[in-house]
Amino acid sequence: MTERLDVTPSGPFSPVGPESAPVTEMPKSTLREYFESAVVTVIMALFGMTFVVQAVKVPTGSMQNNILIGDHLLVNKFIFAEKRGGILWRLFPYREVRRGDVVVFKYPQNPEVNYVKRVVGLPGEAVEIRGTRVFVNGRELPEHRLYVQNPRFDAEDSALQVVREESPPEGARYRVYWESYHAEREEAGFPSGGRYAVGHPFLIPERAYFVMGDNRDDSEDSRFWGTVPQEYVVGRALVVYWSYDERAAAAHGGNLPLRILRYTRWKRVGTLIR
Repeated sequence: MTERLDVTPSGPFSPVGPESAPVTEMPKSTLREYFESAVVTVIMALFGMTFVVQAVKVPTGSMQNNILIGDHLLVNKFIFAEKRGGILWRLFPYREVRRGDVVVFKYPQNPEVNYVKRVVGLPGEAVEIRGTRVFVNGRELPEHRLYVQNPRFDAEDSALQVVREESPPEGARYRVYWESYHAEREEAGFPSGGRYAVGHPFLIPERAYFVMGDNRDDSEDSRFWGTVPQEYVVGRALVVYWSYDERAAAAHGGNLPLRILRYTRWKRVGTLIR
């Protein structure tokens, strides 16, 4: 955009009278305009990626079928920012981490790696896993349980195959998936594996969270390595912006562009994470 400046010169050689006219700045070149626009775009993108959103790819099945292998997510990094005093800060949509939130966090044993799991226990609570049931402070957590089996190697869809579904209890807000053999073991005390909170209550430290994957038999989570410190939470998983079934694409081969078109899960694009 060409900027026009009206300038009235001063001094002994200043033009006066009716012939005086505004001095127009030389227009910027098109190349310079494109360069400045690109710089501003990059700065805004870096700001957004640093403080507001982050794009992550899900390489494992620990959150199936709610999040599939090959889903690419946008993460809201802004929502869990620590509140500060003043009226202005009250206007921002900050909030505490809630039970049921799907969060992206730095893996406590290797902070260079990001994990995605669901929060089931909050600071100061006592969590206990009895078989396929989770108890918080002695009360069973309402979860919609489904029993599944892995898809065949040549299956078109790599999502878990549901073989039995329990009626969702009142208050259940999300689904969890267990291997089908659990459906044959009705006793609540059947162990699910892990050392923290499995078969005995575990007290969550302050400023920490107990997280579990929705695919309970295929998730390395707080049952195995403990809690997630509050400062390790990156943000809340927000939406699927692209989903690509790499497993099916690798099994069937073919031309790369055609594989991308065929095995992109178009119906998942725009799916909100709940």
